[in-house]
Amino acid sequence: MTERPEPYENRAPGPGPYEDEYRIALLRERLAGDGPAELGVRVERRGGVVLLNGTVPTATRREEILDLARATLTGLTVRTDVAVAGRDAPDHGEELS
Repeated sequence: MTERPEPYENRAPGPGPYEDEYRIALLRERLAGDGPAELGVRVERRGGVVLLNGTVPTATRREEILDLARATLTGLTVRTDVAVAGRDAPDHGEELS
């Protein structure tokens, strides 16, 4: 039987080139397990920038995610494209053809 690896938050990041990847993986893990799992937000590294994009149900949840990203990714350049899903009723009917 193989042992499961420790969750990222129980591991200490070592100095070196992999520390940024460690923190990005930690943010992904926290988003998946923090309260209501936020699987609609992707975290990607593109060059020297970390990009968060996706859709969340409320503006409050968006702010919680951005606060978590700021705390976890301190010192990294982070760009966000996290939208709040519209909850308003449609103002017209959908035409099907």
